[in-house]
Amino acid sequence: MKLPELFAGTLVRRYKRFLADVITSEGAQLTVHCPNTGSMTGCVDPNSRVYYSKSENPKRKYPCTLEFVESNHGLVSVNTGRANALVGEGLANGYIEALHEYSEIKPEIKIPEGDGRFDFLASIGERKAYVEVKSVTLHVEGTQGAFPDSVSERARKHVNALVRRVEEGDRAVLIFCTQHLGIERVRPATEIDPLYAQALELAVSKGVEVLAYGCVTDLRTMALGPQLEFTLS
Repeated sequence: MKLPELFAGTLVRRYKRFLADVITSEGAQLTVHCPNTGSMTGCVDPNSRVYYSKSENPKRKYPCTLEFVESNHGLVSVNTGRANALVGEGLANGYIEALHEYSEIKPEIKIPEGDGRFDFLASIGERKAYVEVKSVTLHVEGTQGAFPDSVSERARKHVNALVRRVEEGDRAVLIFCTQHLGIERVRPATEIDPLYAQALELAVSKGVEVLAYGCVTDLRTMALGPQLEFTLS
């Protein structure tokens, strides 16, 4: 994936969930859009070096978007939309080995039993695999990462919806896309959202598959990286 041109700056603060103030390399203060609904623990320390992109869309109130933060434990892609794009590429080009057999990939598929959507539907003939993607940026210790970084009822609902797909005879796959370059292992963040951890453990016992992948970037391009270790604890 080719990235937009990035500009360096220094983080002042993140606030109101979707906004952040940065100091540009020219010394000006700029408010940028922060495309991340989580707490971004460890990724929003003041004075961190950041990289942001600029949009030419004149209708945008905040034309710049926060893309990367240099944390104490590695570079972090904080734009959660990149996770879906990376996994979409990985599905399309067969990089994700567990799902390489599927020839048709459709994004944003409505959950049959209710509100919301799955990120992808992979299919070949009558065989279907529903795929949900979660972005991981929470670094715990060493090379360990965890999800979620805040209590997420929405994430729990997605896990339960995947279980229902398995019960209907389809494959259901949860992919943790780790956008923190210092993370090599992923687990549920039981200490933050124990209900999510319980739901995920139950889902795995019922046949939901869980994969974890890292990512690689040189700040000009970005791609899905190696498969990472996933454990339930």
